[in-house]
Amino acid sequence: MSAEARTPTETPYELMGGDAGVRRLVDRFYDLMDSAPEAATIRALHAASLKASRDKLYLYLSYWTGGPQTYVEQRGHPRLRARHLPFTISSRERDEWLWCMDRALDEHAMPDSLREQLRERLHALADHMRNRPDQ
Repeated sequence: MSAEARTPTETPYELMGGDAGVRRLVDRFYDLMDSAPEAATIRALHAASLKASRDKLYLYLSYWTGGPQTYVEQRGHPRLRARHLPFTISSRERDEWLWCMDRALDEHAMPDSLREQLRERLHALADHMRNRPDQ
């Protein structure tokens, strides 16, 4: 993350509000996925209850942004693409996931430069998750 967005001791995790901030971002993301028609395809890939998905994304984003390493301690290396191979992810699923994440990021209090850096990295990550050709 850029130096202007944080002091040397502040991680993106801290700038997002720490534990409570990451949890709010994840909850908003999944609330959108659960209710928005724009996310219907990606929602259908998930279990009826989003609790496990919420917990995994919360742990991953906490780790990924410089917070607690609990995700790796519990689940090992993220291997995100491999973990997502059982699910059909084409441009449509990627775009629906990003639709939810972009809105959650836009609503979350954080420095604008951090928001844009997170958005850029998450867009690249979501694109990397595609594992099926577009239909």
